[in-house]
Amino acid sequence: MHVEDLLRLESLDLTLLWGSPPLLAREISGVTATDLEDPGRFLQRGEIVLSGLVWWSAADEGAKTDRFVAALRDAGAAALLAGEETHGTVPEVLVDACRRHGIALLSVPVHTSFRAITDTVYLRQWGDLSRRPADHYALPENVRGELSRLLADGAAPDTLLTRAVAHLGAPPCYVLSATGRTVARTPAAPPLPARQAARRLKAAAPFAAAPASTTLRVDPDASPYGQWYLHLPGPVDAPPRMLHEIAEVFAQYRQGLLRRRAAARVPAAELLELAAAPRPGSALLPAALRACGLPDHGPYTVIAVSMGAEEGAAEAGAEALDEVLRHLPGHRFATARLATGGAAAVIATDSGAPGAGAPGAGAPGDVVATLKGLWPTLDACDDATLPYGGMSTPAAGPQELNGALEQARYALTAAVRAGSADGTGQLTTVEDLTTLDALLAGIPADVRTAFGIHALGPLADDTNPSHRMLLETLDTFLAHNGSWARTAEALHLHVNTVHYRIGRVELLTGRDLARLDHKLDLKAALLCR
Repeated sequence: MHVEDLLRLESLDLTLLWGSPPLLAREISGVTATDLEDPGRFLQRGEIVLSGLVWWSAADEGAKTDRFVAALRDAGAAALLAGEETHGTVPEVLVDACRRHGIALLSVPVHTSFRAITDTVYLRQWGDLSRRPADHYALPENVRGELSRLLADGAAPDTLLTRAVAHLGAPPCYVLSATGRTVARTPAAPPLPARQAARRLKAAAPFAAAPASTTLRVDPDASPYGQWYLHLPGPVDAPPRMLHEIAEVFAQYRQGLLRRRAAARVPAAELLELAAAPRPGSALLPAALRACGLPDHGPYTVIAVSMGAEEGAAEAGAEALDEVLRHLPGHRFATARLATGGAAAVIATDSGAPGAGAPGAGAPGDVVATLKGLWPTLDACDDATLPYGGMSTPAAGPQELNGALEQARYALTAAVRAGSADGTGQLTTVEDLTTLDALLAGIPADVRTAFGIHALGPLADDTNPSHRMLLETLDTFLAHNGSWARTAEALHLHVNTVHYRIGRVELLTGRDLARLDHKLDLKAALLCR
């Protein structure tokens, strides 16, 4: 495949910004996606380079752009494909640098993903490994042929990885998910706890290679929650391109998994739709559970997640939820997007499921403990998004799924409120709602506001300085269990002044603060403000 072939594909919608005919006729040997300022050491001759231009800003001097393009030229890159999404357009200074250094430059519109370009190239070149001339690749021809056969036969990921690195001396090697889950490992690689693996990935820059370790992204266009990494914890004497080709094998493997999981989302969405119905049909739910590969008997736990209201947040939530639940080898689950927004999953504990004796398997309580322990790794996947989750108590059978889903949604609302206050992602269970404040946090914001306005009456208008003073006195009075003396001491007031102000509160709200139920009403109203 040649550079000019990419321009002829209407599906990619690429635009030529600069490139002479001889440059456009160059043959493409591979693809590397990078946003390093100096990517030269990771490039092989003949590759096209995909860059979102995150490394560039309008305030940069031209020297940074010149160094970037010079590195591409020195490495023998076939062309630079620059994404328009980061800056809205490809900077003119980059066009000038490519012209000076003789690098063909194509712009990638926002609606064309780097994944689509990578697939286009490798469907033609990598898709048939065993028939291409060996000088286009770093992997030996016999290894490429074997990996092609293993992929076609549906080999396990451990087998793929072991055979892929066998010619390197079988070093310890892992394929890790974004949350540190081990997708595959070679026999020489010891088990790696998820949290430890997640810390390693967080510390390693994408495509980072150092004498002590190497970490490569498997799929440059994957979401932060769906990304996989090829990780070699020790030194390895192999060209970077060889490791990139091994990573590409797992990119193909991952794409096959994604297609199967997308198909499984259809019955999962139908199950959740039935569970959300006010009167779920007794005959339909067991059949829907079986269609998802779940037992038609309980117990079940329902978990709901939210990534915000932005476009694509529901799909990101489903992907994040699917990823974190794969840390539970002893449980089967069905995940799908919710029609009302966000995503949810039904989790079944089945002692007969594969891996039931593994860590994370067991009772519903173990599910909660495992997921709470893993939530920080999910939170760390994307600095720009906070994952919130809510979990139900166990549902004994299919007919209790409706109530479990409602519980999960309620706990999710509480998690969003708590997480928004401290700026972290939260996983909240119904069992966590042990205080009045926590219980009220699960109530929708508009209902909370309405309750506060009606319970406080005229005092709800806190723009009035007199009302603000009375609200402060009420809050302090309730916090000190209705003690006149301690309230006066806390506010540096005379006790008679406290009596006067509380009397005004009672008059304006119509409540009697000598009664416990009225105290609770006003305390709840203050918490709902």
